[in-house]
Amino acid sequence: MGEAVELEAGGRTVRLSSPGKIFFPERGFTKLDLARYYIAVGPGILRALRDRPTTLERYPDGVEGENFFQKRAPKNMPDWIPTAHITFPSGRSADEMCPTEQAAVLWAAQYGTLTFHPWPVRRDDVDSPDELRIDLDPQPGTDYDDAVRAAHELRAVLDEFGGLKGFPKTSGGRGLHVFVPIEPRWTFTQVRRAAIAVGRELARRMPDQVTVKWWKEERGERIFVDYNQTARDRTIASAYSVRPRPHAPVSAPLRWDEVDTAHPRDFDLATMPARFAELGDVHADMDDHRYSLDALLELARRDEHDHGLGDLPYPPEYPKMPGEPKRVQPSRAKKAAAAPDSAADSATDSATDSAADTASDSASDGS
Repeated sequence: MGEAVELEAGGRTVRLSSPGKIFFPERGFTKLDLARYYIAVGPGILRALRDRPTTLERYPDGVEGENFFQKRAPKNMPDWIPTAHITFPSGRSADEMCPTEQAAVLWAAQYGTLTFHPWPVRRDDVDSPDELRIDLDPQPGTDYDDAVRAAHELRAVLDEFGGLKGFPKTSGGRGLHVFVPIEPRWTFTQVRRAAIAVGRELARRMPDQVTVKWWKEERGERIFVDYNQTARDRTIASAYSVRPRPHAPVSAPLRWDEVDTAHPRDFDLATMPARFAELGDVHADMDDHRYSLDALLELARRDEHDHGLGDLPYPPEYPKMPGEPKRVQPSRAKKAAAAPDSAADSATDSATDSAADTASDSASDGS
């Protein structure tokens, strides 16, 4: 695996141990290849992570080895990497790393971090998201092309409700993410409500292609707008993050005029550096924009007032939330309703193993 090497990033030197360790056997990519990739796209991924509490998705022995999500800042983290104190839905809290320079990304790569999952907040205000993140998640029977069609209609919805501009990127899988920079003056609950309103409007316009149904048994062969990716402690892989799949794909920022012709497999650890060298960060101006959610929240209010469309279920690991409907799989609810009272009494609003199986696949990003 070779002797340790020293790499430079942003004026700092980071020691990389076992540089020859194979991280992606299918492609032959090593730990050093991963580190050099993050140096090559450094300004881009730093733009996506800067000042954001970030969860690390670590594969210390490569993509075929054991992995884990590290939310708490590692004890051996250098003191030049700042942290933010964040609170989880359970009520527990932790200090998470907040990259502010490229060397922090390289340091995380030294410890086997493939994917970075930043919160949609900055460390100076961890309770007010500054991004509305729309996750277009293809369900079985659909693919990237279906997500593209949904993304174009989503773009129209965003423009119609508040003149919002979305920034699309591949998920690194079959899906698409569209990020909207927003003013940091709403809570997680309000931002999630706006995401639900977006999803419902998109589903109204494309009922055979798009759904916001939380339970898999109700989704069909449609694109699922995963509104729960906007809930507190739910995160989406950052732009430029390498994804833990055999061919080492990356989450690639796109221009809207590229969405139709691009394909997720075009962007990987080997190809992205050349694209970045030629085009730079195509989302470089994202932080120059800040949009209001007022129009989307008004749409949510009308949905509830005029159509009785209120909140939707949270993920199974969350505590019961105010205003949330029963968190019971529809087929189980029907069985309980048809059963004697004793059976009906056994149904519960809380998450069960079955609920977990039918809920969203994503711990941080399932696309």
